Amino acid sequence: MLLKNKTVIISGASRGIGRAIAVELAGAGANVSFNFLKNNKEAADLEKEIINLGVKVKSFQVDVKNYDAVKSWVEDTKELFGGIDIVINNAGIIKDKALALMEPDDWQEVINTNLEGTFNLTRATIVSLIKQRSGVVVNIASVSGITGMSRQTNYSASKAGIIGFTKALAKEVAAYNIRVNAVAPGFIETDMLKNFTDEYKNQIKKQVPLNRLGRPEEISKMVKFLVGDDAGYITGQTFVVDGGLSIG
Repeated sequence: MLLKNKTVIISGASRGIGRAIAVELAGAGANVSFNFLKNNKEAADLEKEIINLGVKVKSFQVDVKNYDAVKSWVEDTKELFGGIDIVINNAGIIKDKALALMEPDDWQEVINTNLEGTFNLTRATIVSLIKQRSGVVVNIASVSGITGMSRQTNYSASKAGIIGFTKALAKEVAAYNIRVNAVAPGFIETDMLKNFTDEYKNQIKKQVPLNRLGRPEEISKMVKFLVGDDAGYITGQTFVVDGGLSIG
């Protein structure tokens, strides 16, 4: 199997894109460590699904904004699975609002979860990857971080930051045989869109050349490619999966 005997640690995997990535990589043979913030049932359901794929899995209730908690999660994962080979930074939130109406807390929580959370998990794992002179990091960015989106200054800034982080880290660690890439989804059918009306979703689709929303599995398959040997000469890149939205 593509990822047999590999261990992946992934943030925010109990639902949506993160869940799809966890299942995809487990199906390719990887053992999975993932965190969740609140929903114990969703985490338990994902554990059961992954166990049925014949690999090991463990969920951890961790806030990615808390570096010490993330560091403990990483240490527990290494002890349980014997090491970490793949790091997926997926945890993210949105708090959309026009900047003129945005409260400082709306800005800070999105930046702290999306961008600082990416720093926390990567910082907590990178030394181990350097010591073993191998590893792959994939950061889930967004088309919002490339084109910018109205009423998403906080989210767009956090995702643009992740893209810059990806490029800089790729240069730092390439000498240690560590690859770092990003995936930038467009509008994907996840809980982030659950509060959108059907009318608004139809308006979104009209902006997308392929005239539909994306599926979480379409992101997870890109991630599986990037963590595999077929992507062995790819680092520092951002792969847009948006149905053509960012073409302009």
